[in-house]
Amino acid sequence: MKWLMAGLVVLFLLSGGFLLLPSPVSALAWQPPSPEPMTGLLAPNERLQQAELLALGQIYGPEDTAVNTEGVVYAGTQNGYIVRVFPDGHVENWLSTGGRPLGMVFDHNGNLIVADAWKGLLSVTRDGDVTVLSREAEGIPFRFTDDADIAADGRIYFTDASSRFHQPDYQLDLLEMRPHGRLLRYSPKTGETEVLLGDMHFANGVAVAPGGDYVLVNETWKYRIHRYWISGPRAGQTEIFADNLPGFPDNLAVDESGRFWVAFPTLRNASIDTLHPVPWLKELVAKLPQSLQPAPQEYGLAVAFDHTGRVIASLHDPGGMHLQEITSVNPHGGYLYFGSLHNDRIGRLPMRVIPGLGEQ
Repeated sequence: MKWLMAGLVVLFLLSGGFLLLPSPVSALAWQPPSPEPMTGLLAPNERLQQAELLALGQIYGPEDTAVNTEGVVYAGTQNGYIVRVFPDGHVENWLSTGGRPLGMVFDHNGNLIVADAWKGLLSVTRDGDVTVLSREAEGIPFRFTDDADIAADGRIYFTDASSRFHQPDYQLDLLEMRPHGRLLRYSPKTGETEVLLGDMHFANGVAVAPGGDYVLVNETWKYRIHRYWISGPRAGQTEIFADNLPGFPDNLAVDESGRFWVAFPTLRNASIDTLHPVPWLKELVAKLPQSLQPAPQEYGLAVAFDHTGRVIASLHDPGGMHLQEITSVNPHGGYLYFGSLHNDRIGRLPMRVIPGLGEQ
């Protein structure tokens, strides 16, 4: 009995101490929209299970990929290395950025442009020389450089997901639910970086539309995609491209037919949606070890949209056994390449096996 009483006293003291601990977030309330049913073109299927697996077990965390003209697949991994996967299957640790390489794309001169979560916007030559292009905008340093794409004029559109939290603490940014994200543009001619769109709840994937009239940018925590006009009479204006998405949109890319491909690391989380309207509860949850916080569902999902924001195809792996936590979908040479923040593989799927795409 004494041991039981002592245990209860210790538990009480520990819980009191936990409540007195400062929270790492200052949370805002938000009421998420009710999720739409995943039916029709969003209905679950097993198409991702047809994907070929590249570099299986030889890499970890290939968050994004870029494919050069020789068919070599580049990917940024968890340990800070950019790896190269050659057509014969050979995997090479090419170079380390000293940070966490995320989004990447080749520019018109063959340089690899990298959004590095820790280092900023980088340019890597074919010989492996690394140059920092941008680290801050309007006096605010980047804390979570996330994704990048390049327009025909050479200007680079990229995102800083959060000006408050670094990459390992992305869940704190979600719980805080304050608009720390920005869409930015870097000019190679002037070396200047400008903020195009601020006050975003985790600015993530970015893709320049064919023709260069607008750029799409994912606002991950609010389950939506923005369209920012960069030319024409609507230049500088913003509108919602797609809203109330089935999961957390991550990177996005556009294929040769003008379809936009969006990666979803996981589906929407009922626990998170329930927490969002209650700031004080989110502040308590933020104090818990990450292992005790709401965990993402193991699921694989990528969705294709047309230029109007209409869903035209979806690819699923409901159990996440083959491909899960997909953070990027990159079309190249008739294939889709799938990256992931935590997988030990890169997926590759021929687009010809996806029903309906030929009709779009």
